[in-house]
Amino acid sequence: MTSDTTAGWFDPGVTTFGDRLAGARELTGMTQADLAERLGVKEKTLDDWENDMRDPRAMRLSMLAGLLNVSLQWLLTGEGEGPGEPGISTSYIRGGAQLLEEIHEIGVQMALNTARLARVEQELRALLKDDDDGIA
Repeated sequence: MTSDTTAGWFDPGVTTFGDRLAGARELTGMTQADLAERLGVKEKTLDDWENDMRDPRAMRLSMLAGLLNVSLQWLLTGEGEGPGEPGISTSYIRGGAQLLEEIHEIGVQMALNTARLARVEQELRALLKDDDDGIA
């Protein structure tokens, strides 16, 4: 979705289910692969939904609304609680997968820093021991 195409994409008279699904997914920062994985469907299935070639079943519709932080009514009709305006951040920007990935990255950095700290401490202790030996 480009800035040229964002004007009116929430308008229920203009947008389709697939338009709303794709737009809400993009606002969450999820890729088709991310959302498909979270829903337990193939990426091709999600692509078909976004292109209005197929419709999801009721259980998937409910899951979609929850994952995209929109009402089921909005997802189906364009009326009701939607994700907000394009380009304006919402409270649900990143999905769980992105947050878990960031936590993992922080953990890796912490482990590297812990190892680095241990090496520096060991080097300092050796240096201080050498200084103590030279004084005696």
